[in-house]
Order: sequence, then structure tokens, then C-alpha cells
Amino acid sequence: MLTFSQELELVKNIARAVQERGGTAYYVGGFVRDELMGHECKDIDIEVHGIEANDLENILDTFGTRIEIGKSFGIYNIRGCTVDIALPRKETATGRGHRDFAVDTDPFIGTCGAAVRRDFTINALMKNVLSGELTDHFGGLDDLKKGVIRHVCDQSFGEDPLRVLRAAQFAARFEFDIADETIDLCREMDIGTLSEERVFEELKKALLKADKPSLFFEKLHSMNHLGVWFPEVMQLKNVPQNPRFHAEGDVWTHTMMVLDEAASVRHLVKNPVGFMLSALVHDFGKIVCTKEIDGVLHSYNHEIEGLPLVKAFIRRLTNENALLKYVLNMSELHMKPNTLAANNSSVKATNKMFDLSCEPEDLIYLALCDDKGRISSAQSRNSESFLEQRFEIFREYMSRPFVSGKDLIDSGIQPGEHFRLLLEYAHKLRLSGVDKASALKQTLAEAQKLKK
Repeated sequence: MLTFSQELELVKNIARAVQERGGTAYYVGGFVRDELMGHECKDIDIEVHGIEANDLENILDTFGTRIEIGKSFGIYNIRGCTVDIALPRKETATGRGHRDFAVDTDPFIGTCGAAVRRDFTINALMKNVLSGELTDHFGGLDDLKKGVIRHVCDQSFGEDPLRVLRAAQFAARFEFDIADETIDLCREMDIGTLSEERVFEELKKALLKADKPSLFFEKLHSMNHLGVWFPEVMQLKNVPQNPRFHAEGDVWTHTMMVLDEAASVRHLVKNPVGFMLSALVHDFGKIVCTKEIDGVLHSYNHEIEGLPLVKAFIRRLTNENALLKYVLNMSELHMKPNTLAANNSSVKATNKMFDLSCEPEDLIYLALCDDKGRISSAQSRNSESFLEQRFEIFREYMSRPFVSGKDLIDSGIQPGEHFRLLLEYAHKLRLSGVDKASALKQTLAEAQKLKK
């Protein structure tokens, strides 16, 4: 694969060859936007104007093995290079879905005709590859300076419902406002026709690229679309919490605070997507089990009661079983770290918790974000140092020699009815810090008891 600097040089060489044939190559889309914002962007897209498709194909063939990403879409690539090279195209809606478009390439449509199909003014900017001259037909530069997400064209924008989600995720990533007229247009669009894959992709961008992913959900709510794909998140609104522990307000406010805290540590976790989703869904159980008892609000067992809601939420977006398992596990355990820390619980108890967790370090980070994402009049738990120390103890215990199935067989225990129970018994001894020799002796004694 070419390096980023090599790809830039390749693009310039292609642009020179295009110019020799009377055409012009432009950087387009996010590459131009991010460069102007001072953000790193290594996804290079260029659009070639003024030459026919066969001329562009002949040019690309001189630089390597040409790949047609979509012949009818006029998009090409060169093997070993990530740059997308496209011809200008027109899109006409043929239905209500994101993919329901007829696409025609038109190398001579002009920069304005090509840019009008873009979603937002900040994405409709073009930059001449060779001269560096900017082309801005729709005020994208001004919107960048003002921090505004504004659609380019009423008709073309309204034909693609995915742009509702894109507006929200760009607003979250750049912490921009969405223009009033764009919000009004988005409110009229039907995002229920979108595929789960496209919705999940936009959600992941918001969760993984925004410093304040809460803005994604706030903007969707302002456009009356939060409940279409994320009804459980919407239901968090107005679910009350005990003000002694949650002076910030309802479960929605707490969840959004936790989500933004999670964004600050997502680079440290093993599973960033799962971690951010866990921060989003961790208190779904409060929707169904928050009750007032003797004048005090409680959400007993919400970490368990919320699991069906969590499963429904994840399944609506993806069939990734490993991701579902991770999020369910994190949601179920999210209360334990802070509770054990507050009670200064035993090493045996924290070892058991870490053993139940699919990613113990991620669980610690989730618990810390849950604690930081609130305003409390109660004494701070100060869990971090306690959990870090206990996790080191757990790791040290897990690094020691332990009783395995082979050890049992070598000791004369045959696989059978009680074999699994004996392994579980040996594992409990391991979590308690019992050395291997003693654990084996105790496990063999347990085998005699089971035999009787």
C-alpha cells in the first residue's frame, strides 16, 4: 500500500495527465472540509471534470492496475492505493430508500452541477489539485467559519433520508449547529426506510469520532427522529433519579453525561464500539424498574431488568453476536465495580467480578465514567485506585499455575458427569489465591465427595 504522501503525489500526477487532455481534477468532500478545519483526513477523494470516461480510464491504466468500484457510478481506484477517483454524476431518486437512485455520469456537468448533489455546504467545497484554488458554490466556507451544518439543495437533500443521521453525526463530531431550515427539512423525512447497516455506520461515527456524542442524540431529538431507531434512548427522558446521587436530573441527562465521559477514554479500551454502546445503554433498566418507595426513588436490579431492552436495541442495529455479548456483559456488571469499591470488598469478591467480565479493564473504565457522569451530594466513591489495585491482584492470580482438566485426568479422574463441576471448583480455588498443589489436593477430595 502507498503511504499518504505517496498517494498525494500520485493524485498530482493523475491531475497533470488529466490537464494535458483538457480536464481538471479536484479534491472533493471531506478531504477539503477537514483540511480547512485543520483536521487530519487520509481519505482522499478526487473528481475529474472535462474528459470522457474512456480517457480517464486510459490515464489511470498508465499509473497501475485500475479497479472499477462501480462502473455505472464512475468511481475508480488503483490497486495498492486508497484514493477514490470519480467522474461527476447526477442522481435521481427512484424510491424512498437510501439506495433507490438512478445514477448517470456527466463529465461536463460543471462544478456547480456536480456540487449540488452533495449533502451539506461544508461537503460541497472543491479544491483544484494543481492550483489549490477553492470552488465554493453554496457558501460552505462561511458555514465552516460559523460552525453550521446546512443542506445544499431542498430537493436532492430530501431524496436521501440517511442525511438526517449524517446531519446529526456531523453536528456531534464538529460541535456545529444545524441550520433551522435544515432541521425543518429533516423533520419531514422518513428515516424508517433506512437499512440497519447504514444507521449503525452513522451511529458508530458519532460514538467513535465525536468528543461529545451526546450531541448526536440531542440533534436527532430536535428533528423528531430519536424514537425511530433509538426508542429506548428516547424513553430515558423524564425517568427520574434519586437527587441525592443524581442531582443532574433524569436518566437521559445522566446517560448523555456518561456517554461524553466515555468518549474521553475510548482510546484506552479493548472494544471501543462496544464500550461506547455500553455507556449508552447501561441504564436502560431504569425505564422499567424505577419506583418510589417510602418517598425515595429506587431502581433496584436495573442492571438485570434492562438486559432485554439492551438486546432489542443492539439487535435492531446489528447481528454481531460478539458485540451483543460484550454489551450485555458490560451492562449487567456496570454497577459492581463502584459498589465493591464503596464497600471495600474482599479480594475474592473483586476477583469473581473480574472473572465474570469479558473485558475487565473496559468494565473499570465504564464504572468510572458512570461515576463521573453525575452530580452527587453523596460522598465520592473514589473507586479508581481501589479498582486498579484489585485488577493487578486479579492478573497476578491468573498468571499463576492452576489446575487443568489434564491435571485431573493425570490424577485418575475420568471425564464424565462431575468433571465440569470439579473444574469449576478448582477455578473458585484459583480465584481465592490457593496455590496449584493445594487446589489439586482439595479438588481431588471434592471428587471423592461427589463420587459418594
